[in-house]
Amino acid sequence: MLKGKTDVPPAASKTSADPPAKPPRTFDQDDNPIKTPRERKKSVTLMSAELETALAPAERLFTSERNQAVRLRMESVGPGSETPITIHQLFLEAVESYGDHPALVFRKGGRMMTLTWRQYYEQCRAAAKSFLKLGLERYHGVGILGFNSPEWFISDIGCILAGGLAAGIYTTNSAEACHYVASNCEANVLVVENHQQLEKILKIKNQLPHLKAIVQYEGELEQKAEFLYTWDQFMKLGENIPNKRLNAVIDSLRANECCTLIYTSGTTGNPKGVMLSHDNITWTARTVSKMINLHCCEEVLVSYLPLSHIAAQMMDIWCSMSLIATAHFAEPDALKGSLVNTLKEARPTGFLGVPRVWEKIQESMKAVGAKGSALRKRVADWAKSIGLQYSYSAMNGENEVPWGFMLANNLVFKRVRYELGLDRCKLCCTGAAPITKETLDYFMSLSIPVKELYGMSESSGPHAVSIHEYRIGSVGKVMAGCKTKLDKPDADGNGEICFWGRHVFMGYLNMPDKTAEALDEQGWLHSGDLGKHDEDDFLYITGRIKEIIITAGGENIPPVPIEDAVKRELPIISNAMLIGDKQKFLSMLLTLKCVMDNEGNPTDILSPEAVDICRQLNVRATKVSEIIASNEPVLYKAIQDGINRFNKTSTSNAQKIQKWILLEKDFSVHGGELGPTLKLRRPIVAKMYQDQINKLYSR
Repeated sequence: MLKGKTDVPPAASKTSADPPAKPPRTFDQDDNPIKTPRERKKSVTLMSAELETALAPAERLFTSERNQAVRLRMESVGPGSETPITIHQLFLEAVESYGDHPALVFRKGGRMMTLTWRQYYEQCRAAAKSFLKLGLERYHGVGILGFNSPEWFISDIGCILAGGLAAGIYTTNSAEACHYVASNCEANVLVVENHQQLEKILKIKNQLPHLKAIVQYEGELEQKAEFLYTWDQFMKLGENIPNKRLNAVIDSLRANECCTLIYTSGTTGNPKGVMLSHDNITWTARTVSKMINLHCCEEVLVSYLPLSHIAAQMMDIWCSMSLIATAHFAEPDALKGSLVNTLKEARPTGFLGVPRVWEKIQESMKAVGAKGSALRKRVADWAKSIGLQYSYSAMNGENEVPWGFMLANNLVFKRVRYELGLDRCKLCCTGAAPITKETLDYFMSLSIPVKELYGMSESSGPHAVSIHEYRIGSVGKVMAGCKTKLDKPDADGNGEICFWGRHVFMGYLNMPDKTAEALDEQGWLHSGDLGKHDEDDFLYITGRIKEIIITAGGENIPPVPIEDAVKRELPIISNAMLIGDKQKFLSMLLTLKCVMDNEGNPTDILSPEAVDICRQLNVRATKVSEIIASNEPVLYKAIQDGINRFNKTSTSNAQKIQKWILLEKDFSVHGGELGPTLKLRRPIVAKMYQDQINKLYSR
């Protein structure tokens, strides 16, 4: 597949004496020049001592059109003033300086394989040529539907180099949801992982007039068709495309134009295609990288979170490129148990997990600990009390080492980190959804501080970060070069969190109304989240505007803090959803912790932790259905006692929970109650359980 040295475009000029050349023309499949939007515009030039970059002319900060450029939120000095660059320029910098460093590590046919940064770049160019051969049109999509793999990365970058818009599709999407994304981005090509994903696309293929080809990157095709390709066939398609043709497309790319689409999870309606520019991605990746490590070639990570989500994509693809990191790929069943094997094999220096990942690690460690001897439990409890004391001291900058810490570290903490594969990990992070203080404290007690990040797809990922400074319960401080504004703050300082910076997106594809809702005329991104700052400028999320419950008495109540408080009181509860909008009082839907099957669906079997709690109450049940069927009196009383304890701490009578109900099964992605990033889909849950909700308010 690799052909040795390629004829790459020259590196960006290091002088600013001459204006940039007119962007080269692109060519059709017969190598005839065709007129593109770039030829009809005169480029605007930014100069710096090190780099010369052409920007497409633009007057507005946002757009909903795929082929329109935007004005960048450039600062005159400081972290927001760096010269904009394209994805290709960022990639080329890595290859020219560190071409022989390992970039991607993965298993193929039972063997461990490695691609260097140079090989990785060459494969992306080969994929770009193949996309051109298949007829990928400028600003049209390439949808990617599959688990994390080198092919996912290569398809994404190859699409961008060929002038297309890369669009990840969640693997859990139904055929109809896949159709929505592919239609919205006018996908010319869809890249799928296997036959299971291919079948979804074949069901909707005739409804996609722009679709020209489908590529399957794992396994052989189970059927033949002129529009179907294996990965090997696809990568050979563009071998006869001249380098000059691809180089012409690459040279026409502009940092202030769209290159990728991140589709929101659709928790409040149809997914929105978040348009991110080259500059959104490259500036954000470089800014985050500087905070992580000023030195290249030292970082190792594991790619396992969905790449269709901005958090995973920013870290795994783009920050890796800026840091010259090495990415190891987990197995597709990572979240079903194999992730720890990959972690122990790769020994990452940084690890990002959504809250549910950290909760699952916590649950499994507790289950293992429960089986230990009495002596082992006492040692573990002692060590964790020391660890919590030390971690809080370090967090507060006191760095006081309590007596016994070194012994606890050697006896417990080092072993735990080794067993988790986190013995080299310098930075453990969480984001994408709220995480409980209980889980954060649990890992703090093991001397593994898990630091929160906060942002949105619309902010290219991060906005506030906890890397060098952190506080439990806070999402950190605003990223260098960015600004935060709290809009319409109340008496307690709670206001809507608004973002400003080079990371703020271009707009929603084909949705001018939604774009205008998210971005005001001054260009501030309105997050929809409520937050406040403390005296040290740490940001705290206190609620979400669209999730605010307004009772019949007119009281505004943020549900998340109440839900988290109830789960802290009741460790047997997996999910809690507060209800009561336009009602006289609050109620709550509750689910019990249970075992998930290999597909991530909830089973009827109680989790080991739930069983242990039942045993402490002398309840012999081992299944959710047994508890629901009998309205198990002892357990129901224990739940009510926990609700009563919460109610005693509530700030007003209106915030007390008057009624609750246990549901027959836990929430899940496949069930529809949770989005792909495990966020609660409140409108959908309310609709699914409308009958139960009606009963709560009719008696």
